[in-house]
Amino acid sequence: MKKILITGARSGIIGEVIKRIKEDYFIYVTVHTESQLKKVKEKYKDNKNIKCFKLDITNKKDIEKLKKLDIDIFISNAAISESGSILEIKVDKIRNNFETNVFSNFEVIQIVLKNMIKKGKGKIIIMGSLAGKIPMPFAGSYSATKASIIKLTEALNLELKLLKAKLDIVLILPGLYNTGFNKLMFDKKYNQDIESYFKNHIELIRKSENLILKLFEKKKLNSIVNKIVKAINTENPKFIYSAPITQNIFAKIISFFY
Repeated sequence: MKKILITGARSGIIGEVIKRIKEDYFIYVTVHTESQLKKVKEKYKDNKNIKCFKLDITNKKDIEKLKKLDIDIFISNAAISESGSILEIKVDKIRNNFETNVFSNFEVIQIVLKNMIKKGKGKIIIMGSLAGKIPMPFAGSYSATKASIIKLTEALNLELKLLKAKLDIVLILPGLYNTGFNKLMFDKKYNQDIESYFKNHIELIRKSENLILKLFEKKKLNSIVNKIVKAINTENPKFIYSAPITQNIFAKIISFFY
């Protein structure tokens, strides 16, 4: 039975993926905090193929645990969001966003990959986002982290082709799905105690964001879950899987204008 390590695995899209694959793989389900760990342990207590533990990818001691694990497939999913105008958001928030989503994720990827190279095979599935391809006003910090993930993953994929090991790199690009993550990200900026340059536009911005979520967020997760499960199960997966298709097409059209 192949072993899968998943970071940021408490719920949402990845929770649905775990439902689909939990009988066919041994899964290390990892989460950021002790309170989250308690919940996932309760959720998966009856499944002998799942082991849950706390993994804060920004914590050096936590990620040291990974050097001892024998992993066949790694799903890099841990992420946080920060929002606010690039003009006003505290740089420390942007720095923290990059620390988690980019630097720490790729530090974990390095550790896992080096063990896979020793074995001569392995698969890394990296969660990007269509947000990394579309300019997002007032969510630029998060969008920039996902753009960085896309470019780092593209470079990594090209580099690994030079090695003899059977190493598959897969980039997942989800669009807008109704998991609560997008709403939380957009709403964060309204809780910041600042005298905004955009104070006269706040209600218009809020209404526009709510309209976007209402019109475009997919309530059913099947389209992206299917892609991730396919990437896990396929012997020779594609490099990029993206869904929903309409948002993917829209992202490609928008990219021509920037």
